[in-house]
Amino acid sequence: MIYELRIYECFAGKLPELNARFRNHTMELFEKHGIRNVGYWTHDVGPNSNQLVYLVAFEDANQRAEAWASFRADPEWQAVFEESHRDGILVKNIENRILMPTDYSPMQ
Repeated sequence: MIYELRIYECFAGKLPELNARFRNHTMELFEKHGIRNVGYWTHDVGPNSNQLVYLVAFEDANQRAEAWASFRADPEWQAVFEESHRDGILVKNIENRILMPTDYSPMQ
């Protein structure tokens, strides 16, 4: 199992719209394409209060590549993405990290 940590830094005032997109569309589409939802977090205070941080999981690197390609090619996702930008782009920066569990990690 591999995990992918993603941090989305939103433009000012856009985090609620990004949260709505994930809540109402993205999470379900992730599952449809084999992207396992692990968790989603925001910061309540501090300089990073405009960030969505989330963790997804895959069986291996090949399954990850196939899942992301399938997700990005999905016409439903493309429509959701376009609609979510109707009033402007939501995310100004994305940070992405691939995490491999250690042999002692409770999450394998």
